Amino acid sequence: MQATISADTIIKAASLLTALSVIGGAVLWGIKFVARIKQQEKELAAIRREQTLICYGISACLKGLKEQGCNGPVTDALDKLEKHLNLAAHEDE
Repeated sequence: MQATISADTIIKAASLLTALSVIGGAVLWGIKFVARIKQQEKELAAIRREQTLICYGISACLKGLKEQGCNGPVTDALDKLEKHLNLAAHEDE
């Protein structure tokens, strides 16, 4: 018994291997893409929490200045900040 490998068999094997490599690469790219999106969502959530804390801190500072008698820009800034926080709170719902 003799096994012969023809050029046609080699070409078919190479094309199958290439097709499987392309499909595997596409699946791997999709998995990495989804993982990257999830990581970015976690980072954005952390940034939002930090910005919320900063806004509340600024609000407390502005309220303290207003209690000490500072008017004008302090009052305007406090009103705008409170309006922004209220709108942002309703957008999250």
